[in-house]
Amino acid sequence: MSGHSHAKTVAHKKGAADAQRSKIFSKMASEIAIAAKGGGDPTANPRLRMAIDRARSFNMPTANIERAIKRGTGEEKGAALQEVLFEGYGPGGIAVLVEGITDNKNRALGEVKQAFEKNQGKLAGEGAVRWLFERKGIMSIPPGDKPKEDLELLSIEVGAEDAYWRKDGTLEIYTKPAAVEQVKKTLEEQGLAPGPASLEWIPKERIALSEKDRGAAELLFVALDESDAVQEIYSNINI
Repeated sequence: MSGHSHAKTVAHKKGAADAQRSKIFSKMASEIAIAAKGGGDPTANPRLRMAIDRARSFNMPTANIERAIKRGTGEEKGAALQEVLFEGYGPGGIAVLVEGITDNKNRALGEVKQAFEKNQGKLAGEGAVRWLFERKGIMSIPPGDKPKEDLELLSIEVGAEDAYWRKDGTLEIYTKPAAVEQVKKTLEEQGLAPGPASLEWIPKERIALSEKDRGAAELLFVALDESDAVQEIYSNINI
């Protein structure tokens, strides 16, 4: 599973299918537009810079990126977008956070609620499960020639709170939200090539699921991702 957002995992799995590209690009465009509300210059807007980096990692065309920026700054017409965060429970009692961007909150709420109810889940009220997660900055460094111990030490020295090795040899780095951009920049100055940085919800503790519940949870994540409003999906499944 790549990263911690189940929507990102779905997107990567679907990435090879041309039929899904427009949907992925649409979600990326919404993310960029929201970020651009804070200013259309990525050099002065860290959130926009992260959104653009992520879009480029999915090979989103430059023209699409520029159009999304203009929508966010108001240079191009479009329905007003707003961010939403839904909370709920999934199969086996897992906690689920759903981040979204929409021009119609009631429609998004209905779609998310339906996805939960049809997949052994339940939408919950504000604050019901958010306390089970922490907001973190995340980036990863692909396998390279530098010894693992040196790479771990360097990441901590430049401001990472923690670092973990994935099975594929990638080092995943966690930072405080406010430090993510500076840590990435410093690592790049050290000659490393961290992937796109992002802010994610990380569970404080994870729970194990039976194979049956895990399968049902995956179906829930896919159903949630079908909503155009849904950007990211987080849970406390032990992966």
